[in-house]
Amino acid sequence: MYEKLVDRFIRYVKIDTRSDANSETIPSTQSQVEFAKMLVEDLKEIGLEEVEYTEANSFVTATLPANTDKELATVGFIAHVDTADFESENIQPQFVEDYDGEDILLNKEENIVLSPSAFPNLKNYIGKTLITTDGTTLLGADDKAGIVEIISAVEYLIDHPEIEHGRVRLAFGPDEEIGVGADRFDVDHFDADFAYTVDGGPIGELQYESFNAAGVKILVQGKNVHPGTAKDQMVNALTLAMDYHAELPVDEVPEKTEGREGFFHLTSMTGTVEEARMEYIVRDHDREAFEARKAMILEIAERLNQGFEEERIQIEMNDQYYNMREVIEKDMRSVEIAQTAMKELEIEAVLEPIRGGTDGSKISFMGLPTPNLFAGGENFHGRYEFIAIESMEAATDVIRKIIELIAKN
Repeated sequence: MYEKLVDRFIRYVKIDTRSDANSETIPSTQSQVEFAKMLVEDLKEIGLEEVEYTEANSFVTATLPANTDKELATVGFIAHVDTADFESENIQPQFVEDYDGEDILLNKEENIVLSPSAFPNLKNYIGKTLITTDGTTLLGADDKAGIVEIISAVEYLIDHPEIEHGRVRLAFGPDEEIGVGADRFDVDHFDADFAYTVDGGPIGELQYESFNAAGVKILVQGKNVHPGTAKDQMVNALTLAMDYHAELPVDEVPEKTEGREGFFHLTSMTGTVEEARMEYIVRDHDREAFEARKAMILEIAERLNQGFEEERIQIEMNDQYYNMREVIEKDMRSVEIAQTAMKELEIEAVLEPIRGGTDGSKISFMGLPTPNLFAGGENFHGRYEFIAIESMEAATDVIRKIIELIAKN
């Protein structure tokens, strides 16, 4: 049904678009610019209108005009062009047809195996056609699967003008993986009533609840003197950093939490006796609990600082995004239409909170309700990433069905 979907996916994932958290440019890597401009040409080629690349935010936007005189809501579909912080050069996708449920040898030379013993989710794909990595890179289905699914859905509608539909907006943006791409999303220019990010995992995922999120940087200032004369003089920054970390709840970490349970996550720790640095991410679905976690971060620093004549621990903390449920639950049309679309396609909708965030987390708070739809991939951000062709087709079906339902209702 979607003749170009797989070929387009393979062509896109082979293009390196990895983002860079240490970059100060917009977007963070030039490869994303080049890919975005290629998308502009592809979108024009299939017949979309108002196709443009906006240099101020590096988003590609386009319009599928309505083919009816009815006054209908404008729906938007959004995906990101960048891939995560893992090897992304020379991606060599591999096909596994009629998967048998056994180990998949990704790379013979390095003996890299994708095994259901390590990834039980593989058993869900027996009989399907999988696209995997060669074991040395990620695949990039996050989120190039979302891009090709959106394009394939609107391309189908262009090729079938007998299907009534309203105005549809598309947006493909940068730097989602480093959490800054949506900061400059132009909601007014996008001009939609509600939207969806197509950036989820397995078939059926429909998410309108995300974490509240903050990033924390901690500078610990020590005092380095010769260890032979250090008594009552040395302040070991590394030790003080460990003392700080020990004050946090030991069980409230990612590896011991699930569902709506929040956490403190130490992502890096470096330093010497003289100076140490730590970085955390703080997450919670509940806003009050989230604020309490941030307060704890500050309170621990204040309490430990009281043991010194000068401030030894400094905190820099910034909110990153909030739980999009706060916005979406005020207008549930987007969720209800997606649920109906999946039901008509005999897909079981799985409404679970995201233990993370999407661009929709930020865009929803800009005034555009934007839940997240499945794109079909599994094991994102690493060498074991894979996707089934059937999952991509199902995601494309859902996008198309949502557009059709808006015209009917």
